[in-house]
Amino acid sequence: MTDEEITMIEVIPLKYGAMFKRVFSQPDIFNQFAKDVLGIDLNVSKVHTEYEYPEPIGFVRSRYDLFAEDTEKRIIVEIQHVKEDDFFDRFLYYHLISLAEQVGGFEEYDFKRTVYTIVVLTSVPRDGSVNFSCAISDMNPVDEWGNKVPVYPHRLVFLSPRNVNENTPSAVRKWLDFIDDSLDGKIEESRYSEKLFQGMIEDIRKKTIDPALLEKIKDEAAWEKAKVRFAEEGWMDGQKVGRDAGLKEGWEKGRDEGRDEGRDEGRNEGLEEGWEKGRDEGRDEGLEEGLEKGRNEALAQQRQTIIAAKQRGIEVDTIAALVGLTETEVQKILNQPQTEG
Repeated sequence: MTDEEITMIEVIPLKYGAMFKRVFSQPDIFNQFAKDVLGIDLNVSKVHTEYEYPEPIGFVRSRYDLFAEDTEKRIIVEIQHVKEDDFFDRFLYYHLISLAEQVGGFEEYDFKRTVYTIVVLTSVPRDGSVNFSCAISDMNPVDEWGNKVPVYPHRLVFLSPRNVNENTPSAVRKWLDFIDDSLDGKIEESRYSEKLFQGMIEDIRKKTIDPALLEKIKDEAAWEKAKVRFAEEGWMDGQKVGRDAGLKEGWEKGRDEGRDEGRDEGRNEGLEEGWEKGRDEGRDEGLEEGLEKGRNEALAQQRQTIIAAKQRGIEVDTIAALVGLTETEVQKILNQPQTEG
C-alpha cells in the first residue's frame, strides 16, 4: 500500500478514561474483549461504568471503571483503565473485594461467582516494573514438584499496550495494537478490517464526540499536562537549589577543614585538600537538601491544584483519578486549613 492510499483518522486517544469507558462499555465490545483476553464466552447485556457495590466492603470504597456480570454462568468481569504508578496493589485490592463481597453473610465460605479483573495500562511506570504486554495472576498454589494445583478459577490480568512483542498472544495483540495505535491521536484505518474495530474507530473519531464528553476529555488532558509540569518544575527547582547550596556549603566547609588540616600538615596543602573534600561532601549534602525542598514544593503545587479543581466544581473522585491519589487522600488535603501566603 502506498503512502497515498493510507488513511489516517484523527481520534481521541484511549488513554483518556472518559473515552475508554465510552468504547468498552458497549456490551458487544465488552463481550468480545473478555473472550479474547480470558478465553471465555461471555454474554452480558449491560456494562456498568463507575460501579460501586451497594454496601461498602472493607475500609476503602472501591469503584470499578467497567463492571459486568453474566448471571447464567456466575461470572463477574471487571475492566480497569489506569495511567498511574500504584496499580499493582490497588487492583489486587479491587480484585479481592469482589471475592470478599460474596461471603458477607452467615453461610459457609463459598465463592459462587468467578471473578476476572482486567487492568489496561496505557502508560508505563518509570521504574521499569512493567516490561510485559500480558501478565496473569491466577492465585493457584504450586506444590513441591512445581505443579500448579487448580483450586481457584479467578484471574487478575494486566495488559500493557505499549509493550506488545512477538510473544503477545495473537487474540490479545489486536486489542493492544488498537489501543496503542490510538495513543498519538491518529489511527491507520486500513489496519482494522473487522466490523467491530471499524465501529470502535467511528466511536473515537474526533468529529463524532459530543460536546459534554469532549469537555471531560479536555479536563483530563489539562490535568495530565499540569501533573507533568509540576513534576518537572519541582525537579528542576530542586536541582538548582541543591547545586547552589552545595557549592556554598562546600566552599565554607572546605575553607574550615582546610584551615584545621593546614595547621598540622602545612597551610597550603591543607587548604587544597580540605577545600576539595568539603566541596564534594557539601555538594552531595546540598543536592539532597535541595531535592527534598523541590519535592516539598511539588507537593504544595499539587495541593493548590486540588483546591483549585474543587473550587471549579470538579468532583473528588475525578480529582483523585487525575492527580493519582485516593479519594481519601484528596479529601484529607481539602480538609486541611488553608494558610495565607
